[in-house]
Amino acid sequence: MITVENLSKSFATNGNSVVALRDVSVDVQAGSLFGVVGPAGSGKSVLARCIALQERPDRGVVRLDGLNTGTLDGRRLREIRRQLGVVSSKPELIAERTIAGNIASPLEQLGVDGPQRRSRVGSLLDLVGLTPRAAQRPGELTAGQLRRVAVAKALAAAPAVLLADDPTAGIDPEEAGSVLTVLDRARSELGTTVVVTTPDAGVVRRLCDDVAVLEDGTVVERGSVLDLISNPGSRTAQALLPSIETPRSQNGRYDRAVDVVLVGFASVGALLPEAAGRFDVEFATIGGGLTRIGDTPV
Repeated sequence: MITVENLSKSFATNGNSVVALRDVSVDVQAGSLFGVVGPAGSGKSVLARCIALQERPDRGVVRLDGLNTGTLDGRRLREIRRQLGVVSSKPELIAERTIAGNIASPLEQLGVDGPQRRSRVGSLLDLVGLTPRAAQRPGELTAGQLRRVAVAKALAAAPAVLLADDPTAGIDPEEAGSVLTVLDRARSELGTTVVVTTPDAGVVRRLCDDVAVLEDGTVVERGSVLDLISNPGSRTAQALLPSIETPRSQNGRYDRAVDVVLVGFASVGALLPEAAGRFDVEFATIGGGLTRIGDTPV
């Protein structure tokens, strides 16, 4: 489990102090897919770097399974960092090495023997759907394929946590979907805890169990995605649910017009008839839309 407690971080820019994070607190459950969503400059990437132990906060604590990472240094810090895989929006791959060789490089640094290394690389190539590309070099792959290679490389040392910073940036929707599928497989098949930062609410809609919404370095909303969208007034609901507009003349024909969020197919078929019978009222649908949060229809 990752626990971020009252994290603050600022940077000096042109003689001024710029606040990137302000008293940020989030909990990421082990084995979950957690999204951090917000516009550019909201502090998403800084938070990811702090969790990855690449930045030290000015104040606050990052705990990994209860361990206060702020007390670590030297050898112990390096050991804990190995439990954290990081995927940036600009993959750092060695142009002269094959795709398999790039994925193997973290294992070579750890001294993993050849047969074990080849087995691990083979399973990761299968996970990211790039087995036929194993002998190719980075220059022969598309941007989306390179992103998947970066995910495989970050997973090579079997980290407990994978941090993906804006993993769909700069790639087309189809390739972005393939990258998100790989992140989902990392969680479901390897048991890896995945933290994704993104400005795109669609990534959260497709992928995440829980979310924190950042604005100007502050968490303005956090919780289970399905819980948050059940409140039509929440920022998460406004970002993820379909925009429905109905003519004012329609509303005037009824005693009251309300927004209702139905989660799951069973709710759609049963909730409104049950409410009509219980409260002796008539319901009429004057507008609606359908989306999917992960595998759940809403």
